[in-house]
Amino acid sequence: MLKLFWVALVALEHIYFLYLEMFLWTKPKGLKVFKQTLEKAEASKVLAANQGLYNGFLTAGLIWGMLHPDPAFGRQIQLFFLGCVVVAGSFGGATVGVRLFFVQAVPALIAISCFLL
Repeated sequence: MLKLFWVALVALEHIYFLYLEMFLWTKPKGLKVFKQTLEKAEASKVLAANQGLYNGFLTAGLIWGMLHPDPAFGRQIQLFFLGCVVVAGSFGGATVGVRLFFVQAVPALIAISCFLL
């Protein structure tokens, strides 16, 4: 049950990231979260929307894994998408800022560790 909580948390995070990047990128909340000017946000909003869409794919994969009727295959799906989140969060942590690693990769690592315990 603990692993389900962590997988669901990671999925919810990525729904929120999708919303921020696709719909709030140039709004006051998006500007504050991503610490950028309106000019920079306007210039990069298509890239941000694309990034948000990828976060949606991660969410879809995690939900698919949680709901899959074959628990063993569902576990493999969840682990694959959690691994993708760890890679994305690690890359973001290295290139954007370490905070991104803790917000994105650490919850996925905790979820993975719940599967392995």
